[in-house]
Amino acid sequence: MRNKTNNGKNILDSDNIGKLLVKLSLPAFIGMFVMTLYNVVDTMFIGRYVGPLGIGGLSIIFPFQMLSMGLGQMFGMGGASLISRLIGSNRIQRAEHALGNSTSPVIIIGLVTMAVGLVNPDFWLKLLGASDTILPYAREYMVVILIGMVPATLSMSLSGLIRAEGNAMIPMTGMIGSAILNIILDAIFIIPLDLGITGAALATVISQVIATIYFLGYYLSGKSFLKIRLRNLLLDFGVVKDILAIGVASFARTLATSLTAVFVNRLLVSYGGDIAISAYGVLNRMMMFFMMPAMVLGQGMQPILGFNYGAKRYDRALKVIKIAMTYSTIISSVIFVIIYFSPGPIISIFSEDAELIALGIHISKRMFLVWCLLGFMMVGSLVFQSIGKAVQSFLTSIARSFMFILPLVLILPHFMGLEGIFLAYPIADTLTFFLTVGLLVPVIKEIRRAERAAGSNPVPIPAKESVESEQLAPGKNSGK
Repeated sequence: MRNKTNNGKNILDSDNIGKLLVKLSLPAFIGMFVMTLYNVVDTMFIGRYVGPLGIGGLSIIFPFQMLSMGLGQMFGMGGASLISRLIGSNRIQRAEHALGNSTSPVIIIGLVTMAVGLVNPDFWLKLLGASDTILPYAREYMVVILIGMVPATLSMSLSGLIRAEGNAMIPMTGMIGSAILNIILDAIFIIPLDLGITGAALATVISQVIATIYFLGYYLSGKSFLKIRLRNLLLDFGVVKDILAIGVASFARTLATSLTAVFVNRLLVSYGGDIAISAYGVLNRMMMFFMMPAMVLGQGMQPILGFNYGAKRYDRALKVIKIAMTYSTIISSVIFVIIYFSPGPIISIFSEDAELIALGIHISKRMFLVWCLLGFMMVGSLVFQSIGKAVQSFLTSIARSFMFILPLVLILPHFMGLEGIFLAYPIADTLTFFLTVGLLVPVIKEIRRAERAAGSNPVPIPAKESVESEQLAPGKNSGK
């Protein structure tokens, strides 16, 4: 079925903003919940059947996995922002051109990353902070993950691009199927086949390959609102520039997070040893899991906000921002209460090692101290990305990790030791919150002025067929 309502309109052309936000966010939440769950299950299997050093190996690889995810999101989120705005302003063939130019660069980047990484994996692992005892575990995992770089990055990119046209069910189904397969393969490869950390990596890569095939099948089956056409896969650097102007913020966010994790791992070797690296690895997985609700609300908001902003329906744009901000703040506050007051049972899921659990509880009390602010920060950053505010999007994407956490973890341990590394996180979260507020207020005022100037008169959005004949001039700036 085409991604339209019964009267032929795109699904994003809806009057009920709150209902549409739930409709797009809920499938994304379910899909990402299950996908994040299999990362948790990976760590749980490794912790129970390989041991704390295996978790340490995963902790070392985590920044690299974040980087590969960032590469996919760079074109997935950047392309999604451009595509949503183009659909909203009726430029459907330009949206398809943007779709093609969001897909082919991901394949190229995945191949280059694989080739560079496989040349000398030990060099990169030592750069990431691997100790001599953790290095063999990290190497086993990294080599397999590198071989699967193309499907890893492409599946991440395609899920965002599909969501941009208002279809959240396909990404959800793909992520759920991939996650269930990963968990099943984890159990098979690690327990009866005794493949250890290599088995966990194989399970991850195979599940990502299946997800990529499923997403490509959606576009090739004729059920999608937009089409992947061969002519649009040829790189148009004007379009790629527009995609990167927004998408680089997603990459910068994950790159900054990855670099921070690398420095933290290296510092933990000096201040806490291998057990501190393992505990940090568990907390990092938990942090990614608990970021998910705010992230999916932002992803659900993105196509709605981009569509209505592109269609000059500013009252609806403001409404979806308000609803997403409110929901994300409430959810983040609930998560804070759970993780701050009762972290032990959650940490013990990953490992039975008493020393690791005790240190993990201590760390969680520091790292999650102001977690209630995170929902506002995440959604605020995605507001800028959704409406094409490249500078604000970039700043809020790198602020938490690169501007605040990284300097703090380099400075505070000199005065506070191991404690300083983890107190850097709540301090950085507080500073990022105030930065996001300071950048968001002028943008909201700008949208309100545009709303008053437009008189809140919505622009009718015709069905796709009425604009199918529009010709794209290659090389044009598609985002303008």
